[in-house]
Amino acid sequence: MNLFRQRLVMFALVASTSLVGQAWGEPLPLKATNLWVFRFTDNEIYNSSSSTPAIALDGTIYAGSFHGIFYAVTPAGTEKWRFKAGREIKSSPAIADDGTIYFGSRDRKFYAITPTGKMKWTFPTGAWVDSSPAIAADGTIYFGGWDKFFYALNPDGSEKWRFAVGAIVDSSPAIAADGTIYFGAHDKKFYALKPDGTVRWTFLTGGQIVSSPAIGKTGTVYFTAEDGNLYAVNPDGTEKWHYHSGSTTESSPILDEADDVCFGKSDCTVVVSAAGQFLWLWGSAVALDISQAAVAGHFYFSRPWCQLLGFTSAERPDHPDWRADLPSNISASLVVDAKGVVYVCSETRLYAIQPPGEPSPPAKSSWPMFRANTRHTGRVGD
Repeated sequence: MNLFRQRLVMFALVASTSLVGQAWGEPLPLKATNLWVFRFTDNEIYNSSSSTPAIALDGTIYAGSFHGIFYAVTPAGTEKWRFKAGREIKSSPAIADDGTIYFGSRDRKFYAITPTGKMKWTFPTGAWVDSSPAIAADGTIYFGGWDKFFYALNPDGSEKWRFAVGAIVDSSPAIAADGTIYFGAHDKKFYALKPDGTVRWTFLTGGQIVSSPAIGKTGTVYFTAEDGNLYAVNPDGTEKWHYHSGSTTESSPILDEADDVCFGKSDCTVVVSAAGQFLWLWGSAVALDISQAAVAGHFYFSRPWCQLLGFTSAERPDHPDWRADLPSNISASLVVDAKGVVYVCSETRLYAIQPPGEPSPPAKSSWPMFRANTRHTGRVGD
């Protein structure tokens, strides 16, 4: 389907969903249950979080905030502890096998925190660290920085190696089954590095890359660039296909069981098949920067303003299966735990939302949500 026909479909869907399911006499979608809400701070007016929550094996939820406070929240929605970094935290946390929590900050430091909230170590960089870390099977931690370097650290905080990119890296890395590390940069290149820090290959696009890659079940790597394309690249660095959506947002792609790709763009959420063919879209009032989530047979995603929607995976959906209404816009990517609970940062608050019906755990795909899994290891098969 060409871009003009896609626009017509989008305008029709926006019109048909202006009242979220009331058009043409259709019933309203079911409402999800709000299990609890946690306010990020008690004494600040604005403390928005774009740091996507990560969930530890014991159910603790971790997330950072605009004012540099890193929170640990219990499964019941109460504060467990908080840790103060030097500046804003946009980087989403990653949780190691031993429970150590890693994240970057705009105070030019990378942090390792124990599960009890104590600082284990910090690693200084030359600029902001917005990139979310990935954790390899051997414990190596990978992330990029605004200082134009890509870093590999040992679990004790010592530097293993650094790679001079020569451009800002705020894309978060993804680790393939063979240990290859993938990430994009502002030099319009997509990188594949070996675990020793040498270049396996690079792939040149027509725009900066700020979104983060997803890795499919056959090893295909999916990512977007600011040239408006969604790319599918083979493990050897050759292009499989590209789909021109026109998007320039930082929404990172996620995958369902069939390796269909879902991502947000400037005016809608789009689903593209594993073969690169347009499937469907759902209109949005504003640009979508966050990532969606895939559960068994469904996609969950934000519909600005102030709604979380659940859709059955279909070639062209007519209306949402359910919705959750929030007081403000969703500001970080969606996380779904094994019980089907959806964790959502909505500006100054963290919500735990239970969709109606039978619980739906994450889809049995290689990359059903931002950073691949609830611990945000950014690693296939974890």
